[in-house]
Amino acid sequence: MKTRQSALRLLDCFLEMLAAERGAALNTLAAYRRDLTDYIDHLARTGLDPTGATTDDLRGYIAALTQCGMAGATVARRLSALRQFHKFLYVERRRGDDPAAALEGPRHIKNAPGVLSVAEVNRLLSVTREGVDDDKRPLGERMRAARMYALLETLYATGLRVSELVSLPKSAARARDPFITIKGKGGRERLVPLTGRAKEALVAYRALLEQKSPALAATPFLFPSDSDSGHLTRQAFARDLKTAAVAAGISASDIHPHALRHAFASHLLQNGADLRVVQELLGHADISTTQIYTHVLDERMRAMVRDLHPLGDEA
Repeated sequence: MKTRQSALRLLDCFLEMLAAERGAALNTLAAYRRDLTDYIDHLARTGLDPTGATTDDLRGYIAALTQCGMAGATVARRLSALRQFHKFLYVERRRGDDPAAALEGPRHIKNAPGVLSVAEVNRLLSVTREGVDDDKRPLGERMRAARMYALLETLYATGLRVSELVSLPKSAARARDPFITIKGKGGRERLVPLTGRAKEALVAYRALLEQKSPALAATPFLFPSDSDSGHLTRQAFARDLKTAAVAAGISASDIHPHALRHAFASHLLQNGADLRVVQELLGHADISTTQIYTHVLDERMRAMVRDLHPLGDEA
């Protein structure tokens, strides 16, 4: 169909822009192509294309996704792709308006992730550190415990994505400044804090690694491995994290590789951090991504009204 082919050419132009101007990774581009091709096919079935679709047409598409049982997070991703695609069409003058500008997603698509409490994080860190301090354990076991402790301390101190964490260069452990530079999605760089505890954990881990395997310690990565990438894989981290969680009395089903990243963001907001600051620390390009944590702000605002409003006790 001619309308569909024209729409797919516009999609190609959009993806070229993402690659050239934003440095989007291949996996990101593939995800956008899948999501937006589905949208284009939906419009084509009614003889429409993105240059003629109205806000109501877009709402109908989002409603159809929800009705067919699509997960809330997936609907949210599709909605984000639609907004960016239509903004591109408007900026490039492929149409005179942006029908996605007025779109509001269903409230339930912004579910907050399950977040570890401060007590659970402390317990996880304490239990993991016990394995490092036990001099009676074999060197290999102590080294692996020290690696997990260093990973957890660093993740909770920085809020890094797991992919960013496992691929850190070993120079990060030698940083004198309280910040390290991270190259995140789309090639964007940001500064993240590195606490004294995290630095100490990294130094202790590297010392044990150099004793156990000098050859691995000489490679460029902070957490080296004999994997194809040369560093610890996300899958290996996820497996070891579940083992550590069980030892700390936390259900393995309740923990996942990004648990400490979520805890980092939620605990900062709970203690008064600005949402924009947390956005920068997490490396989110769009603050709407950071807003999955606004449940924390909602709770804090309710507490402020209850505790500070002159009539709060009468509510």
